[in-house]
Amino acid sequence: MIADAPIPVAGEPKPELYRQLHQSLAGLLGAERDVTANAANTAALLFMTLPALNWAGFYFLRDGELVLGPFQGKPACVRIALGAGVCGTAAARGESVVVRDVHDFPGHIACDAASESELVVPLIVDGRVRGVLDLDSPAAGRFDDDDRRGVEALAACFVAASAWPAD
Repeated sequence: MIADAPIPVAGEPKPELYRQLHQSLAGLLGAERDVTANAANTAALLFMTLPALNWAGFYFLRDGELVLGPFQGKPACVRIALGAGVCGTAAARGESVVVRDVHDFPGHIACDAASESELVVPLIVDGRVRGVLDLDSPAAGRFDDDDRRGVEALAACFVAASAWPAD
């Protein structure tokens, strides 16, 4: 069930945009606990709401590598090794990575040649990385610390709302 939370409006100051988006995401996820369903709706909401994105989605840690999960955007790389690219780096470090210009990131994996900047936030469950939330933009410099903080809060909302399978 989708709650009556307002859909954020592009053009709001970023902290307010992310506050509204958090409220919308919490309402959207509601009582649903399925990780895949929640990831699909989270990716769709972010892609629909955040300006200047060309990809929004998830990679989940499976057998020591990141495997593509629900997303919005062009087809993407299916498997990413830990430590490889921005997603693998964020997962290996267990911390968010903001890349203002992907051409300056050694080892960047270009699933979509149009991507110019990227933000990857690890999904931490019980102190362990279980995957990442990945946002790409065709605009260089699209992501900053306001985006990082906002998306980290959204990732935490997604993690808390989802029932994670045992390893």
